[in-house]
Amino acid sequence: MNVTQSASTAVERVSARGPLSAAVLKSLQGEGPGVDVASSAEQAVASTADVIRDDDVQLALFLLYAVVYGSIPELDARREWDLPLIAARLTLERAFEAAIRAVVPDWPVPEPSAGAVASTLFKVTSADTGPSLSRFLAKKATREQALEFLVLRSIYTLREADPHSWAIPRLRGRAKAALVEIQADEYGGGQAERVHAELFAKAMRGAGLDDRYGGYVDVVPAVTLASMNMMSLFGLNRRLIGAIVGHLAAFEMTSSIPSRLYADGLRRLGFGEDVTDYFDEHVEADAVHEQIAGRDLAGALAEEHPELLPDILFGATACLTLDGVVAEHVLERWQSGRCALRDVTGGGE
Repeated sequence: MNVTQSASTAVERVSARGPLSAAVLKSLQGEGPGVDVASSAEQAVASTADVIRDDDVQLALFLLYAVVYGSIPELDARREWDLPLIAARLTLERAFEAAIRAVVPDWPVPEPSAGAVASTLFKVTSADTGPSLSRFLAKKATREQALEFLVLRSIYTLREADPHSWAIPRLRGRAKAALVEIQADEYGGGQAERVHAELFAKAMRGAGLDDRYGGYVDVVPAVTLASMNMMSLFGLNRRLIGAIVGHLAAFEMTSSIPSRLYADGLRRLGFGEDVTDYFDEHVEADAVHEQIAGRDLAGALAEEHPELLPDILFGATACLTLDGVVAEHVLERWQSGRCALRDVTGGGE
């Protein structure tokens, strides 16, 4: 598949992957009543063998979140609070959360002090033995595989920080201040051109790719959508405030070194500074953020609300687990000489 030619225009860039996503897409495009999305969601959950890897389920959930973010403007904003769509989303969220909890390993809960929580989170992230996509990209990836990598990353990174920002109004005190400090950096510290999502958009353009959010929805696999959907699930549900904080902590703690390797790999393949700038920025920024996220954000929240500590650890381990699922998918495809993206041409992989 030629990655630079795989994006389409407007809402046509999103094609249904089954009856559920077809029903959701039709409803979100404002095509009128008659689509029973709530029943379709129940049927999809009942019939799938793996919610996390189910294309139809994950695309449907992605679209239901997209209308809340406003990330795909062609979706009808008036449908954000449509009751049948909310009912469908709740059905999918329950099944998705249960599936995540079923595959995420347990971790011993430390005492609810900032130091103990930060230490435990560093142990959790250090113990991660998932496949290293960054090392492969640094040493072995081809230019086409690097483009695929950027396409896969675009589903989150062109909206970078947004899922975690839902937590800001739900926190207070030290934890809130820590999250705002991290997010202020993510949003460029007042400089529009340094907003991390904009830096990634620049990287997409520099690589000859479409920089519109959702331009590549059709070609990304279910597990990539699931990774983004999990952040939205944690961020949009107030009862999961601990999980989104834990997710951010693990995300920041595992970003600095991989970012350096990604930048090294992209330079090796001949990409310029316009492409590597995003990753170079994260080498230093996330080395600082990991300390703030571990102690001042997650640790402070655990001190104030010890009952949230299990969910903080759950969010951290869920981040590592889903990232591992995505990396495993990509590396398995690349190492067998195949494209990591979905084939939407009908011509085979």
